[in-house]
Amino acid sequence: QVQLVESGGGLVQAGGSLRLSCQVSGVDPSIHTMGWYRQFPGKQREFVAQITAAGTATYEDPVEGRFSISRDSAKNTVFLQMSSLKPEDTAVYYCHLLLINFGYSTDYWGQGTQVTVSS
Repeated sequence: QVQLVESGGGLVQAGGSLRLSCQVSGVDPSIHTMGWYRQFPGKQREFVAQITAAGTATYEDPVEGRFSISRDSAKNTVFLQMSSLKPEDTAVYYCHLLLINFGYSTDYWGQGTQVTVSS
């Protein structure tokens, strides 16, 4: 069974940093596209960042230059390093894995971790 478990969320002051972790089991995350999404109160979940099996990283404009996605293959873990945090970054952050086999895609999600940035 594929399982994704996020951790590292919490309360930080504006301008501070935080690192989120996503522990993956049941599949090798290094050969699949992994990503981070976030959901603001009253809004739909939206894309934040992703990293492909080849190591190519992509970011949404609001976090470009402030967030960095990476992975530790030996630990089956994907990270989201967040710096220069703003109150507007406050949201529930979700880890995502895209599994593609024979042209079919399957989405897997973690349970989410709360990030709150105070002014």
